[in-house]
Amino acid sequence: MNMLDRKLVRDFVRLWAQSLAIAMVLACGVATLILSVGAYRSLEETRATFYDRYRFATVFASAVRAPRHLKSRIADIPDVLSSELRIAEPVLIDVEGMREPASGMAISLPEFRDPAVNRLYLRRGRLPEPERSSEVAVVETFADAHGFEPGDSFEAIFNGRKQRLNIVGVVLSPEYIYAIGPGDMVPDPRRFGIFFMPEKVMSGLFDMEGAFNDVVLTAARDADTRVIIDRLDEILKPYGGGGAYDREDQISHAFLDAELDQLNAMATVIPPIFLAVAAFLVNMILSRLIALDREQIGLLKALGYRNLTVGMHYAKLVILISLAGILIGSVSGWWLGRGLTRIYAQFYSFPFLIFRQSVDLYFLAGGVSIAAAVAGAAKSIWSSVTLPPAVAMRPPAPTTYRNTFVGALQRIGVFSQLSIMAFRHLLRWPVRSFLTMLGTSMSVALLITSLFSYDSIDYMIDAIFFRADRQDATITFSVDRGPQALIAAAAMPGVMRAEPYRMTPVNLRHGHRELRMSLTGVTPDSDLSRVLDLDLFPVAAPENGVILSERVASKLKLEPGMTVEVELLERDKRLEDVTVVGVAQSYIGLNAYMHLDALDRLLRDGRQISGARISVDEAMLDELYDVIKSTPVISSIALQGVSRDRFRATIEENITTMSTIYVTLAVIITFGVIYNSARIQLSERARELASLRVFGFTKAEVSSVLIIELALIVLAAQPVGWLVGYGLSWSVMQGLQSDLFRVPLIIYTSTYATASLVVIAAAVASVLIVRRRVDHLDLIRVLKTRE
Repeated sequence: MNMLDRKLVRDFVRLWAQSLAIAMVLACGVATLILSVGAYRSLEETRATFYDRYRFATVFASAVRAPRHLKSRIADIPDVLSSELRIAEPVLIDVEGMREPASGMAISLPEFRDPAVNRLYLRRGRLPEPERSSEVAVVETFADAHGFEPGDSFEAIFNGRKQRLNIVGVVLSPEYIYAIGPGDMVPDPRRFGIFFMPEKVMSGLFDMEGAFNDVVLTAARDADTRVIIDRLDEILKPYGGGGAYDREDQISHAFLDAELDQLNAMATVIPPIFLAVAAFLVNMILSRLIALDREQIGLLKALGYRNLTVGMHYAKLVILISLAGILIGSVSGWWLGRGLTRIYAQFYSFPFLIFRQSVDLYFLAGGVSIAAAVAGAAKSIWSSVTLPPAVAMRPPAPTTYRNTFVGALQRIGVFSQLSIMAFRHLLRWPVRSFLTMLGTSMSVALLITSLFSYDSIDYMIDAIFFRADRQDATITFSVDRGPQALIAAAAMPGVMRAEPYRMTPVNLRHGHRELRMSLTGVTPDSDLSRVLDLDLFPVAAPENGVILSERVASKLKLEPGMTVEVELLERDKRLEDVTVVGVAQSYIGLNAYMHLDALDRLLRDGRQISGARISVDEAMLDELYDVIKSTPVISSIALQGVSRDRFRATIEENITTMSTIYVTLAVIITFGVIYNSARIQLSERARELASLRVFGFTKAEVSSVLIIELALIVLAAQPVGWLVGYGLSWSVMQGLQSDLFRVPLIIYTSTYATASLVVIAAAVASVLIVRRRVDHLDLIRVLKTRE
């Protein structure tokens, strides 16, 4: 080890506390990058592998009842690789010991072969045998929620008949990685299950001999799915085809895409904050170190050391600090990544889900971190390289103090002389003071970015469950029924109010833009489920025209008064022009609303309803559930209170986990910035503070010089942090927006206050550590030190 390397080790040991603070900030950036990018890669690659191995469909379609001889025509569509004709029917499930009815989907399995599309991964047991009418294979989430194993049983209602089903296998399907039930916002595997039965059995139960009502197919990688969809719709049109759609609109795939977008947003927004703060801290500590080493730099150059050698010496110190941060961050990122993967495993049904530890990811995180640290040190290193030996060996010129407003403060006499000293020092280094304030504000901003989720979700829950959809339950019929169905629903035990609704799948077009969604018909006096305007006030459905949700209007570039083309997917794809009469607020899905009578006129089949929204007397819930379980026309029931509680619990669990991480990261930033700033001030002003002690000032008075200066910086950082936090929250919110969910940007005053209090508390802790050093200054040694 040469002489400069020995000096490097001594400097690193002498500055261990400050170096550790910088390394911890760098480690946060590295950990966040590894966490988000690693989780993104793991989720994306696991999904791609599962899709490929188990032949996840590219195009989906349904019909009312289509003959099986259409298979050859479907298989002959250009670029179609394989197809599977199925029977898929919604059912009610009755599980012993479960008070409320559950919803489910029964899907047929081909006889004596594996499905050509959407194959099943067998986790336990076996697949049902074709000749056994009571055997089923259930998805793992439903089985685990009820503790089912092969050999257990439950009951389901098929076409009005209740039948006991025996579980022979537990499976996973690429079609239901994210299995969400009707009316739910998050998965509730206890109340929604998918099970698979032999095709022969299901055809008998639903009167589908020689027929199918669901088709899935895979296409070539470079295939134009729009062409395939058009051809498939043409084939199924005479049989009540409901409009084919591609993978992007499949609910499970869409939720996974939204999660991947969120991880990508996290990797884009968060790590740069830590890298920027770390670069500032490196610049701060290295500039001070070079100032202290000024005479040594001159001696080294006088002895023949080249400028490049001197510059590399200080660059090595930066790289050594960076390597410590990279090591800490890599281990933390790996540990947090494994924890995040376990959370994903609770929501997504994959055969496997492993946090991928790609070597290139660690090299990427390390390279970016070293580059940021070196960039922060570049100016200081350059100053050491360009410093002539003769100039370096002379003491630096004293700082020139100018008569600023600080002098006016002194003349006013309100502030003490020690306070004036703190003000003057802030103005002596305006750039450094500003950057210290900016670094501290990043802690506030990071906390606001994590905590605003609580505010937004509370606001979202209030808007969805207490202003818009206020019913206790939503009943969905197996097929559209006449008005008498509403009378029957209102007569069920415990039902205090029942309101009808009708839904039909449509394509909305405006110019070259197009959206597939549901068009909902509501009554103008609807009170249980209301359409809300952009200010969340209820509006009545107009007698003519359509109200679009804000997301739909934005994507189609539509405004009130304009005309939208409505393609009725269940009515021979008939096209109708409808006037847009309003824009509504909706945070879930893509929505369009019409007057129920206007929708009936549009569909031209008389008065029909798809279901009813009901308010219920809680004292009679058991009687209501018993009736629903024995009513054949009801295909599903969504319980609003259960959905709300499940949504809140799921979201709060995720937010609490992420908020804990962000609070920890923000505290590390605050400590790194404030502690380094205080240590550098102490290093620069040790002789001055020791002199004050000799003059008779107390320890508390001497410490107040540093504390006042740092307090001003921390207080000035708060409003800046609020503004930056609002901007970062907006950026994160934009990354979360999708056709499935839209999170409003809501930040309450209490969130700003909480973020500031956490940062101030962390700043106080770091200042107290430095104050202890001030209180224990060796006055004789410090006063002997050359200025």
